[in-house]
Amino acid sequence: MKVKMRNGWTAQPKRRQQEWLPLAVLLGGVLLVLAGVVATISTTPSASAAYNPADVAHELPILAVHDMGEGAPIPFLPRSQPQPAIQLSERFYSFGTIGPRDVVEREFVIRNTGDAPLTISRAYTTCGCTTAEISASVIPPGKVATVRLVFDAGFHEAAGQTVRRGLIIESNDPNQSQSEIWVQATVRTR
Repeated sequence: MKVKMRNGWTAQPKRRQQEWLPLAVLLGGVLLVLAGVVATISTTPSASAAYNPADVAHELPILAVHDMGEGAPIPFLPRSQPQPAIQLSERFYSFGTIGPRDVVEREFVIRNTGDAPLTISRAYTTCGCTTAEISASVIPPGKVATVRLVFDAGFHEAAGQTVRRGLIIESNDPNQSQSEIWVQATVRTR
C-alpha cells in the first residue's frame, strides 16, 4: 500500500518498512543457538570434568620439586602406533591474597585423552617453595592422575609481593611434550 505525500510523491508506510526487523532478530537468535549447540557437541571433555575415583592411576607416583638438572629422554612411541594425549584441568590458578607464612594447596587433574599410555618422564617446579605430588607417572588411556600442588609462602621472603610459580611436566605426548601449570598468590606483609 502506498501513501500519497503532500509533495505528490508516494511512499510506503513506516510499519511496512520495519516488518523485517522482528524476523531478522528471530533468525539471528536461531543462528546463535545453533552455534552454541555445535560448539557444545564438538568440544572435547575437560580434564576437570568429574571423574570416578576408580579412574585415578596410581602407578609410580612422582614428587615434583625444584630441580634444574637434565631429565631422562622422553620415551616417545613410534608414530605408526596409537599415541597418548595430555589434557590438564587448569593451566593457571590464583590463590588470591594469603598470609606471609601460609601454606596453600590446589588439586589439578591430568587426563590421558589419547589411545596409548601417557608417560610422565619428568616433573619439576620452578621454585623450592612449590612442590607437587602426582599420583602416577603412567596414565592409561581414558584415566587420570591427580596433582596436589602445594605453595609455601614462608619458604623464603615473599611478603608484600605477588609471586607466580609453576609445575613443568614432560611427557610422551608427541604434540605437547611439555605442559605447564602455574599458580599465583599475593602475599600480605602480615
